[in-house]
Amino acid sequence: MTRGSQERGAALLSVLLLVAVMAVIAATALDRLTLATRIAGSAAAVDQGRAYSFAAEQIALRRVADLVARDPAKLTLAGDWLGRDFVLPLPGGQGTARLTDANNCFNLNSLVIEAAPGRLSQRAVTVRQFAELMALLGVGRGEAESIAGATADWIDSDSNEGPLGAEDGVYRGLEASYLPANRMMADVSEWRAVRGVTSKIYARLKPWICALPVADPVKLNVNTLAPEQAPLIAMLMPGEIGLADARAALAARPAGGYGSSVRFWQTRALERFEPPNGVDEQAGVTSRWLALTTHVTMGDGDLTAQSLIDAWGGALAAGAAPPAIVRRDWGESD
Repeated sequence: MTRGSQERGAALLSVLLLVAVMAVIAATALDRLTLATRIAGSAAAVDQGRAYSFAAEQIALRRVADLVARDPAKLTLAGDWLGRDFVLPLPGGQGTARLTDANNCFNLNSLVIEAAPGRLSQRAVTVRQFAELMALLGVGRGEAESIAGATADWIDSDSNEGPLGAEDGVYRGLEASYLPANRMMADVSEWRAVRGVTSKIYARLKPWICALPVADPVKLNVNTLAPEQAPLIAMLMPGEIGLADARAALAARPAGGYGSSVRFWQTRALERFEPPNGVDEQAGVTSRWLALTTHVTMGDGDLTAQSLIDAWGGALAAGAAPPAIVRRDWGESD
């Protein structure tokens, strides 16, 4: 092979190598451009979905205001609002919004009482009620009492172990050690960190518990409770009210709802019971807390929002202030 032929071959090889490198660079750049375009599109869809969720919240607040204005003294099922999916007419997408009664659950933060600003002490009555609820739902009695005590210790401000409770020393002794929060829970998922709460127990209790932003005693709304939620009524008087009696009282609810707690306790199924002072009012006829679940679909993207509504707007009674959003979470709950 002549010298000229060798030089032409080397030049051709260099050109081919350069073309290959440029092709790789071009393919990589195109791939990055495609990814950036998709990310930008997804971000735009999420922003649009959030805007629609905010709009759904405003619609829900007006709906809640109407429900409260109808009768501030009680909240009933009138208007077919509870648990119903309302369709949101959205351009280029679809959405639904659902209102539920967030009062009808066991508020984990009710295990304590705020005796002074920032000072949380255990509420013994509620601790027993929580243990009873777990027992009614199939958790062993001893295990339920231990978990209830540990949960109260997790939230209260001090580091002194209560009956069957657990404080710093217990959690420091774990393989992956940590300390209890000593504050109110912001989300029910925090309960999984409490001693004795297994994944099985958490899954069983999750539909029945909540973490409202107050340390008030549990106050149910017997006008919106379903008969299958009878354990929430039975837990109010541990060892006394049976599930059948609680279910019968809820099933016997008048079409217009119970007018007062007194009327509820006077039903044939419960008239033989004498609820202690304070416990009688835990079976209420109104709701301060409502939950809004919004689901928006835009193209290939889905967005879910969970909003907590204070129907009293921070006031001491219904109707004194407009309803307000107090908490918002994005995404499906765990």
